[in-house]
Amino acid sequence: MYPEALTTPMAQDLTAFGFEALTTSADVDQLFENQEGTALVVVNSVCGCAAAMARPGAKLSLQNDKKPAKLYTVFAGVDMEATAKVREYLAPYPPSSPSIALFKDGKLVHFLERRHIEGRPAQIIAENLRAAYNSYC
Repeated sequence: MYPEALTTPMAQDLTAFGFEALTTSADVDQLFENQEGTALVVVNSVCGCAAAMARPGAKLSLQNDKKPAKLYTVFAGVDMEATAKVREYLAPYPPSSPSIALFKDGKLVHFLERRHIEGRPAQIIAENLRAAYNSYC
């Protein structure tokens, strides 16, 4: 577990932008139980690629005509229970943080693993996500 003083600003980077934090497995189950429409889930992290690429890319991607109806985030290393539960819905992909997933009607339709995020500018991540929004939203 990471110190709260360290992670709070990182979490707020997304929640202040309109992402809803999922902190328990019950929160995650409630989301996916009857999920209709589209939802973006960002698995946040303390790493530099989350700060410089994943979070900015996810936020920038929302500057698009089509976008997910709901925005959620879990914080790997902080919201352990919620992160583990989200990762069940990300199967067959292995655990990856940061990562960004787009769901439609409760089914995973697009996924960016850490290897798709690390070393790429936020603009490239945003463009990738916008293409997915244009297909699924």
